[in-house]
Amino acid sequence: MKKNDIPLFFATLQAANPEPETELEYTTPFELLAAVLLSAQATDVGVNKATRKLYPVANTPQAILELGVEGLEAYIKTIGLYRSKAKHLIEACRMLVELHAGEVPRTRAELEALPGVGRKTANVVLNVAFGEPTMAVDTHIFRVGNRTGLAPGKTPLEVELKLEKRVPQEYRLHAHHWLILHGRYICVARKPRCWECAVAAFCAYKPKTPMPKTA
Repeated sequence: MKKNDIPLFFATLQAANPEPETELEYTTPFELLAAVLLSAQATDVGVNKATRKLYPVANTPQAILELGVEGLEAYIKTIGLYRSKAKHLIEACRMLVELHAGEVPRTRAELEALPGVGRKTANVVLNVAFGEPTMAVDTHIFRVGNRTGLAPGKTPLEVELKLEKRVPQEYRLHAHHWLILHGRYICVARKPRCWECAVAAFCAYKPKTPMPKTA
């Protein structure tokens, strides 16, 4: 993607969705942290179904600790890898209580020290809960960054660092949400929906997918 096209690319996404938000449901930084931890290799829809039952019962580190691993598993067993996620979340809650007085820390290093929390999860929490202009590179952003030529890279970290260099400052706060939503609904994995893409003119992907023929 040409450097001069990048501001136009994001201005177009912004015009279509000025205030993008995560599709995970949460009301506190801890609820967000727990939801993102649970969402690894799972859909936001599936996580929301589980947390709608879990959070009215336990939505703080102490309350989840009191459920115990088996109690927590009962609420999240519909989510993939739920056993390992339950263990990670319980251990993360223990650390939050013991080291952070039950509060979610606001630095990447402290977040990444929590079990089950990697760089992507930490970046989501920093961005969504605390308003930091981070780039949380998931499979959608990795694909969009490479396919469009916006931020090509062989690893998620490469794409993240390239985005930090190439995304104009005024678009950084919401950039990762625009790219996630674009990858989830338009620039999909198997066959991108180029015929209905508002930013196709700025994208380096070729050949563009034509509109399907109607019967």
